[in-house]
Amino acid sequence: MTSRDQILSSARAALNRNPGAPVPPPPPVVLSEAPKERLIEQFRTALEALAGKVIVVKTPEEAQVAIDKILNGRTFIRASGTFSRDEIASTEAGITTADYALADTGSLVMFTESKEARLLSLLPPCHIAVIESSRIVPSLDDVLRLRPLPGAESSAMVVITGPSRTADIEMRLVRGVHGPGEIHVIIIEDVTYSD
Repeated sequence: MTSRDQILSSARAALNRNPGAPVPPPPPVVLSEAPKERLIEQFRTALEALAGKVIVVKTPEEAQVAIDKILNGRTFIRASGTFSRDEIASTEAGITTADYALADTGSLVMFTESKEARLLSLLPPCHIAVIESSRIVPSLDDVLRLRPLPGAESSAMVVITGPSRTADIEMRLVRGVHGPGEIHVIIIEDVTYSD
């Protein structure tokens, strides 16, 4: 018996399987979901743990006031406008929406068609994302349940988790090397929860 055969034989014995037996289907995954009313706070806690900033507002007008305060005179481009790659590279802030936010990791999920729109969330030193609270889901599993074939609907699914960070061999953390060093998420409360 070869080493390969011995390893496979041991694995089969541990799994109570015989050679050639079909692989049983995986067990169903039961996810524990956070109550909807706690998703905003769970998202905030997760993103702020990664040095991201979260602002919760009630209206789009309040969101604009928050954006103006964050920008504080910096140059910016909104995803809803027209822009070139060179303009994105020279702006100080990119303003986008997000398709979903993941409460468990503080991540944003964006489905994009245009490379430029993707770059707007990745290239400027500051990324500001605006999202409605109803788009916050417990986890990536929920996004994939809602959109099971993301590749059929979009050219890319981008998951952004906090400001860009990297560390060298001496464990010195540096932000903003491979993407924005600053991320702000503005959540517009658009859902009323009942007790």
